[in-house]
Amino acid sequence: MKNLIDKAYTPSLVEDKIYDIWEKEGLFVIDEKSKKPTYSIVLPPPNITGVLHMGHALNFTLQDILARFKRMSGFEIVWIPGTDHAAISTEVKVVESLKKENLSKEILGYDKFMERCWKWKEQYGGTISKQIRKLGASCDWTKERFTMDDGCSEAVVEFFVRLYEKGYIYRGNRIVNWCPNCKTPISDIEVSYKPAESDLVYLKYFICGSDDFLTVATTRPETIFGDCAVAVNPSDERYSSLIGKSVIVPVIEKEIPIIADECVDKEFGTGVLKVTPAHDFADFDIGERHNLEKICIINLDGTLNDKCGKYSGLKTGQARSNIINDLKLDGKIVKIEKIQNNLGKCSRCDHVIEPLTSDQWFVKMSKLAEPAIKAVENGDIKFVPERFSKIYMHWMKNIKDWCISRQIWWGHNIPAWTCNDCGHINVSRSTVTNCSKCGSDKLEQTTDSLDTWFSSALWPFSVFGWPKEHEFLDKVYPDDVVITGYDIIFFWVARMIFSSLEMTDKIPFKYVVLHGLVRDSQGRKMSKSLGNGINPLDVISKYGADALRLSLVTGLTAGNDTRFSEKKLEGNRNFVNKIWNAARFLKMNGGKGITNINMKDLTVCDSWILSKLNRIISEISNNMEKFEFGLSLQKIYSFFWDDFCDWYLELSKINFKKNNSSIDTCCFVFCQILKILHPFIPFVTEEIWSFFNEGYLMISDYPKYDKHLDNKMAEEKVEKMISIIHSIRVKRNEMNTPSSKKIAIYVKSDENSEFFVNISEFVEKLSGVSEVHLNCEIPNCEMVICALEFAEIMIPLEDLADKEILKSKMLKEISELEKRIEKNESLLRNKSFIEKAPANVIENTKMSLESDKTRLNVLKNRNF
Repeated sequence: MKNLIDKAYTPSLVEDKIYDIWEKEGLFVIDEKSKKPTYSIVLPPPNITGVLHMGHALNFTLQDILARFKRMSGFEIVWIPGTDHAAISTEVKVVESLKKENLSKEILGYDKFMERCWKWKEQYGGTISKQIRKLGASCDWTKERFTMDDGCSEAVVEFFVRLYEKGYIYRGNRIVNWCPNCKTPISDIEVSYKPAESDLVYLKYFICGSDDFLTVATTRPETIFGDCAVAVNPSDERYSSLIGKSVIVPVIEKEIPIIADECVDKEFGTGVLKVTPAHDFADFDIGERHNLEKICIINLDGTLNDKCGKYSGLKTGQARSNIINDLKLDGKIVKIEKIQNNLGKCSRCDHVIEPLTSDQWFVKMSKLAEPAIKAVENGDIKFVPERFSKIYMHWMKNIKDWCISRQIWWGHNIPAWTCNDCGHINVSRSTVTNCSKCGSDKLEQTTDSLDTWFSSALWPFSVFGWPKEHEFLDKVYPDDVVITGYDIIFFWVARMIFSSLEMTDKIPFKYVVLHGLVRDSQGRKMSKSLGNGINPLDVISKYGADALRLSLVTGLTAGNDTRFSEKKLEGNRNFVNKIWNAARFLKMNGGKGITNINMKDLTVCDSWILSKLNRIISEISNNMEKFEFGLSLQKIYSFFWDDFCDWYLELSKINFKKNNSSIDTCCFVFCQILKILHPFIPFVTEEIWSFFNEGYLMISDYPKYDKHLDNKMAEEKVEKMISIIHSIRVKRNEMNTPSSKKIAIYVKSDENSEFFVNISEFVEKLSGVSEVHLNCEIPNCEMVICALEFAEIMIPLEDLADKEILKSKMLKEISELEKRIEKNESLLRNKSFIEKAPANVIENTKMSLESDKTRLNVLKNRNF
């Protein structure tokens, strides 16, 4: 136990020191032999190329709050940290570094390029882990995992082979999000949509055997070389007679059918859709339903291919301009409109995405989705807030096959070997040396890697050693909760659910707790382009990790975005300092930490604060179990600042010299507050704890509700006393009464006189009162009245303010009242107002007029 507390709290001198102690003492390490109940938390693995951003900071803070709360509540915490290999991101970073050496991955070759990637991981992979420590995350670093370590890699191979053997994985030609710059398909989450102005071009598609034409509106006229049909909505009467006929595609003069499909939007353009199955996701689905050919007319580098005649070799943007010019000359354009739409770009390189068909590996999702849907429908997995389960269900019930292959080298290799003699694909858990079909030894493993989300989907159980049998896995799995952003429900949460059910026959977790985005003070999304991004490490350096954590959680509600501002940080730094100063005050007054309280020696103020603390413990424990972190913080913040500091400490100062139990009670309550606050602000609370108690706060017991501490009578008495003191302070403040000036008060009340005798000392010292007169004759002078439910407090006006000051204020108020009265009388004489204004407005105007007249009469009758 330490003795001296510095005058000011300096986070930089405390945080790293305390975290090192926690880690060296093994306080985060899982005791696999413990008989305590386990509580498992899935940590979303951040990218090895990443740096901590505010979304990370919020996510890890919420997880740590829960981990610390559950640890103090008697659970063995299973919170395993780790990082994701971030396939495309890492490859892009390494390729960029090679360019500086005038090298490329092709020049290096596969093996040497992979060596470079591993070196990159070793150099930068630990950065994010160090940053997570800075936040105070209490995860077990002795079990840290990486999505490409040996264990996770074995799990990925097992997952792939099992799905392949069951017929869920196949190789096929389907539409994907293709990045011409990265030369690979990317997932939907890696496509960022940005508003852009586009030309909506209205083209003439002449009906075969007629001089009439259909007008087709499109933003991508360059894809007409891949047109396989035009589609109309079957309920659109404008075109019902044309269904089954054919039209001629401009430029290539190709005949294609007119088909009917319900997905066509009758309101967009002319209600006629050109169908290019190889280059639009909606068109691809139409093509599947109507058995249309898929004609791919875009190369992998984003240029038009040799099916496009004189336009071949041009980038799609240039080809679009050239085709529009040629169509104008040919008279095939009706008009061109400027519209705003969303342009899909690669989030890694900002290159425009080209939807196109490609030979890739896919997972059939329809059957895998069924048990994942049931798990949420029957309540085995619960979403917090619940409304997100509807979004999940909609996506799962309309799920598409999942493209899992990537044409990049860094990542998990697909465990498939192609026979160069017979073309048979051999899938195996180990290296294949002979073709299972023809016996040839001329085999070549694909250099394609797996989608990063393929390995992330296994994270909840692969970190525990799956697929190997392991006693620890059985003990801690399924996990209790995953906390993550609502923007990856589909890409990660859903995939973890169906992967776990398929591989382990268990749900991966019981709760999915979703948080929103961290926005700037104006409500804007943080981004590089806006220049409003905030580095959490910079915030920690200036304000400390505790102030950052508080600012992220203050006002937070599950599933909703939150705003972050400098003002929040400053306010929460003040809160941390307030706790520090309270600790110094108690230490200087002989505080000794948690002691056994003698219930017989308690003052009414002691009983009041213990009763309120008891209720707060019950409420916050309940809120924490419901993942209501923002509400929990609000309650303990209010209790500490308002009840404990503003009132109890002030009231207790009067008792300190008379009653030793008050300082003991103060310290007891303060240490309980430290326990409740610890999950939110672990550093400052642990440091303060060391000044009052032995051992570590983070492994102490969380406060529990004790019905014996409930004392409604004490609460009522003290609340009444506080209301008296507060009302007097308000009147003094309104009148600018100097704090040194003593006043007399006259009280009319049916309350027991003993009550006022007992509180008189507190009222006198805390509200500047010289005398308290109870139910006695009232002096014949003007009084300021404080009307309370149980009493009427009267203060001589002359006690509160100088007559000249009062007179000046009174004259000003009279002037304002006369202006308001004149305005309202004028309104009520106005026939138009009486006829048109709502009845409640007229009534309120009349009431305001009468009230102002009454007040004016009182003021004018005052004698100064």
